[in-house]
Amino acid sequence: MQKLPDLTGVATPCIVVDERKLEENLILLRQVADRAGCKILLAQKAFSMFAVYPLIARYLDGTTASGLYEARLGREHFGKETHVFSPAYTDAEFDAILAVADHLVFNSFGQWQRFRARALAAGKVCGLRVNPEKPTQAHSLYDPCVPGSRLGVIQSEFRPDLLEGLSGLHLHCLCEQDADALAEILPVFEERFGRYLENMAWVNFGGGHHITRPGYDIGRLVGLLHDFKSRHPQLAVYLEPGEAIALNAGYLVAQVIDIVHNTLPIAILDTSATCHMPDVLEMPYRPNVLLAGQPGENPWTCRLGGPTCLAGDVIGDYAFDRPLAPGDRLVFCDMAIYTMVKSNTFNGMKLPDILLWRKDGTLQLIRSFGYEDFKNRLS
Repeated sequence: MQKLPDLTGVATPCIVVDERKLEENLILLRQVADRAGCKILLAQKAFSMFAVYPLIARYLDGTTASGLYEARLGREHFGKETHVFSPAYTDAEFDAILAVADHLVFNSFGQWQRFRARALAAGKVCGLRVNPEKPTQAHSLYDPCVPGSRLGVIQSEFRPDLLEGLSGLHLHCLCEQDADALAEILPVFEERFGRYLENMAWVNFGGGHHITRPGYDIGRLVGLLHDFKSRHPQLAVYLEPGEAIALNAGYLVAQVIDIVHNTLPIAILDTSATCHMPDVLEMPYRPNVLLAGQPGENPWTCRLGGPTCLAGDVIGDYAFDRPLAPGDRLVFCDMAIYTMVKSNTFNGMKLPDILLWRKDGTLQLIRSFGYEDFKNRLS
């Protein structure tokens, strides 16, 4: 990691995105796409900082969206291919989605029957999400393949008689996983749905591929995709990682505003887990803090908590070389992904400013938020 810029003068809380690290991730992803003969899309659900879309568009093939607003953002600021998947489209939004999407993926044959004529008349590439029913994760919250999942058509519900007009299959099964998980999924997918691929033009293996994480087995991923394409040479292959694009490319800067004591010291920050880094509570996830370690690793251990009224607005326990004091600044790592897209104004909390740390070392303020941003969401 390169040395951080001087952050003493920036207003907190703020998210700082590292342009250099972002481009390093993109270069690696472009290399993987070229080696594997696949296309890679930006999954905007993890990272939608459109100020850097021109940079990302130099390396990736398009965007994927979960609904109308993400699709519009991708079309307006990224260009290239715009893919959309939704668990269920609505009549009210479907025409607007048709105006910005290239690829449409349907979650059920019922939705396909409902919107098929309009999608095909608009000249859209259409696909169906399938569910191979092969769980690979410890946390069921993030596994679309668990029993009872609402995502994707399972084998017993598949309707070969309704495939006309569909040109691809989509499966999204992974979350922060290595290529070994894809190796488990592919044989099950081909066993259950492979017979339908001969009449298809593309397949999308979704997101969750942690390609830019140190230690990820890129060679195995490339080999798996080459083997798959050797069995199905007519298919274009898509991947749509979200985290991999901006992994380790962002920081959240916070300030200590008070220290209280209850069994152990508790530092109250101007940054909230529930408002500014919700994955800390949802995953759950413990972000690294610069110059801090696990409890007991350094002389002074304290709990870091947010300023909201939620009792559970706690980030975690950390150990420092010295006691913290009001005014001290803390830097949380890997805060570009699932932060800006999930931030909220519960309790009237201020949204974090967004800054871009340029490759030339300068800091550029992209957006600052205030009272009007809170107020306008509620009126």
